[in-house]
Amino acid sequence: MEEKTEHHYETDVVIIGAGNAAMCAALAAGEQGARVIVLEKSPEKEKGGNTTYTHGSIRFAYNGTEDIQAIIPDLDEEDLRMTDFGSYSEEQYYEDLCRMTNYKTDPELASILTGESFDTMKWLTQHNIHFIPIYGRQAFKINGIFKFWGGMILESVGGGHGLVEALHTEASNQGARILYETMAIDLLHDDEGIQGVKVKEQGRSKTIRAKAVIIASGGFHANVEMRTKYLGPKWDVVHTRGSRYNTGEGIAMALNIGALSAGNWSMAHAVTGDRYLPDFQEGFQRLSYPFGILVNMDGQRFLDEGADFRNYTYAKYGRLILEQKDNCAWQIFDGNVSHLLREEYKGKHVTKVKANTLEELADKMEGINKEKFLKEVAAYNAAIDDSVSFNPNEKDGRKTAGIDVAKTNWANRIDTAPFEAYAVTCGITFTFGGLKINERAEVQSTMYQKIKGLYAAGEAAGGLFYDNYPGGAGLMAGAVFGKIAGEQAAQFAKTALAEKV
Repeated sequence: MEEKTEHHYETDVVIIGAGNAAMCAALAAGEQGARVIVLEKSPEKEKGGNTTYTHGSIRFAYNGTEDIQAIIPDLDEEDLRMTDFGSYSEEQYYEDLCRMTNYKTDPELASILTGESFDTMKWLTQHNIHFIPIYGRQAFKINGIFKFWGGMILESVGGGHGLVEALHTEASNQGARILYETMAIDLLHDDEGIQGVKVKEQGRSKTIRAKAVIIASGGFHANVEMRTKYLGPKWDVVHTRGSRYNTGEGIAMALNIGALSAGNWSMAHAVTGDRYLPDFQEGFQRLSYPFGILVNMDGQRFLDEGADFRNYTYAKYGRLILEQKDNCAWQIFDGNVSHLLREEYKGKHVTKVKANTLEELADKMEGINKEKFLKEVAAYNAAIDDSVSFNPNEKDGRKTAGIDVAKTNWANRIDTAPFEAYAVTCGITFTFGGLKINERAEVQSTMYQKIKGLYAAGEAAGGLFYDNYPGGAGLMAGAVFGKIAGEQAAQFAKTALAEKV
């Protein structure tokens, strides 16, 4: 890497951000022989953006067990005997994206995401990224067999932390230079396109000359002003999950030079989680709601907890809680299903009450209308169709009938002690609005032309997700379009250098 002066670097490709999408871009650009500088706004110990806060679960298309073995070649015979991996075709993946976004997803980008997902997974393994089956959260053992559901079966070893460490190690070994505590503040551009980026490196103003820039710095979920401006009232008071450094500057810089916006700017990934856990803390989510019920402070159910697999509803149900009185609710479970609750229900920082009767439980539930709550539970219990068996591994059709808010799957009576209630609220994870990109991850201008040398990937790129999204598709989109952006930026840099010579 040539250092021109104390405050001036020169390279081929600059990548703004250092999470999954950014580091996949770094790996892909490095494979093409490009010199790469990665800008990470955070200190090294907080690196990785929102990726660090995930479980590392990733959604991809696969045709069966042989495809899983291609990604995890060391799966032992016992794992294979006790596991039904099923399959998840490109067509199913594409249809899920379309269905869950009310058919607003960009069809070209969605097709690339689903079509390239399996090959991108294999590419990641070639770069020493390792995966394991998500036993426990995505498959329950029934009659000795784990059956996976909801189109998501693997996560990175070590979760989000492990994924970030592995990506950073691989990129560094490949020659990428990562600058921590370095924030991009402006894009350098002229009539010929992008020329580099201005930064603050540990408080010092510097200029990095580059032939291409990739914006992979996330969305604006941690920017209260932008949340309120684009998402609307109440979004300034939601619990903020993930990285505190995702404050939207990357997107804003591109918009300031004429980039075109895309995607659902008034919606976001918003989940159900602990009412009182501080912002930016791990362990916020409370996602076992399909096996119980949710009630608001008036003691009333207000959504169908069993409308679909958790993977397909969790990113929108937080928004419905935000609309309730005091922006909060209670999740209710009984002794019959407590063993099915996810690991986050067992931590130390959990707002929980427990009792041997529903009456005692209601007395402990802060702010609840006890009389209405007990009537609601009684009406719910009486409405359940007992002729259908409960099965947590599939949409079992065990439903209610004759009540205003139906539950269409996994409807079990709340009648067996001990009873548990968890206080929950809305938590924002990432935003859906971003920059318009084409199939080569090139950022488009308001003239509907590419901005030469500018690329985007991950949450900074809009157009894939509207209203909702299927779990694990975010990490996959970051990897797929990060890889594409890195390849295209490196090739553009080579061309620019050849033309200069």
